[in-house]
Amino acid sequence: MSDAGGPYLFDVGVIALAHTETPVRDAALSYVQDAIAGDIDAVVPYPALFGAHTVLTTYYGHSNADASRLLQNFMDAKRIHWYDGMSQDVVRDGFSQASNTNVGGLDGYYAQVAINEGVNTVLTIDDDFERFAAFDTEVILSPDEFSELNMFLRD
Repeated sequence: MSDAGGPYLFDVGVIALAHTETPVRDAALSYVQDAIAGDIDAVVPYPALFGAHTVLTTYYGHSNADASRLLQNFMDAKRIHWYDGMSQDVVRDGFSQASNTNVGGLDGYYAQVAINEGVNTVLTIDDDFERFAAFDTEVILSPDEFSELNMFLRD
């Protein structure tokens, strides 16, 4: 995979999807594998791991222990830029981003991190980040794949 759109920020949904056994996980998994290998420049805010843990346990049926183990293993990836900034300014600016674009608070925080870190593309499974002009958004699932994921989650 080329790094033409990087650096990339990984949203919660991409991280969680890559750690599942769903029939549509390959798009997410390929990005995560490329980030781990250092083939793409990836930025992952630590709070996204807590979000992914919640998604894995709430929607994908992973046990708490399994989700924790998977994400702790992911944290061992040395070539990923792990973003640990949670200063008052970043949080305040994140809320401003959320308010200005009418997205959730965490998405506003991730958008602010993307801006602060010079991210070119946010990888996501939904289109909320398309509201931001400061970076590109790549929705990694096609509409058909998203429908397939929703059917999988209903079963």
